[in-house]
Amino acid sequence: MLLHGTDALKQAAAAGHALPGFVVYNLETVQGITAAADAARRPVLIQAGSSPFKHAGRGALMRLALDAAEHSTARLGVHLDHSRDLDEITACLEAGYTSVMVDGSHLPFAENIALTREAVRRARGHGAWVEAELGALPGDEDVSTDAVAQTAAMTDPGQAAEFVAATGVDALAVAVGNVHGFTKDPVRLDLDRLAAIHELVPVPLVLHGASGLPVEELHGALARGVAKVNVNAELRRAYLEAVNATLPAALPGSDVVSVWAAGRDAVRDAALEVIGRLSPRAEGGAA
Repeated sequence: MLLHGTDALKQAAAAGHALPGFVVYNLETVQGITAAADAARRPVLIQAGSSPFKHAGRGALMRLALDAAEHSTARLGVHLDHSRDLDEITACLEAGYTSVMVDGSHLPFAENIALTREAVRRARGHGAWVEAELGALPGDEDVSTDAVAQTAAMTDPGQAAEFVAATGVDALAVAVGNVHGFTKDPVRLDLDRLAAIHELVPVPLVLHGASGLPVEELHGALARGVAKVNVNAELRRAYLEAVNATLPAALPGSDVVSVWAAGRDAVRDAALEVIGRLSPRAEGGAA
């Protein structure tokens, strides 16, 4: 069933755990994430966004994600990730997306505010909530590289408070040492900076680039206001490793179904592991 509104996000923030946002690219990744949410009985966000649209096509991927969410026994939101295009945001809202992320992090501060404010205005008419981003997150969303965070590009706490007040966003993605993709060395978050942002910002915080993040860093972020965590590279790696392992036996008979099924099941298992890491303390999680 579709997960509407910010209640699940606010409840996660209050309980010290987080909603997982899983990026999808095709039918099998959508199926794997839906199966994980059904098995875990947890609210999850299916993130069918700007970058995957380039591969699958916007209309096709939107319909896949929305259909899966509507027919799932779990509560699934459908989220537009990393959009810089107001027309794209409007199209997704009109299609039935439950939340959108407007990404003006590449813009000067005032322009980011203007873009975000307009996205919020459009979303309100569709009953959807809005995530925005302040600060620059290194790395590629689709190809894992050894990105390195730069202190100068991290989110400024005071500026974050001003941004949220000026735009009316429901959640804020921050740069506090996190990067897109895997890294050679373990990522270390600036938890003091994150705590300062949490102190000044009245909305739930979002952590992008959580794949491969050491569990103590993740739990430190959850304790400092992070209520939504994006995971992409972990699922991509699980999918590709499963395809690679299955392909030799599948090639002689051109058995594409077994390869796709292996990728789907690997995404499900990886997503379940992430959901477990983000579970509340009361149910045995360390977070």
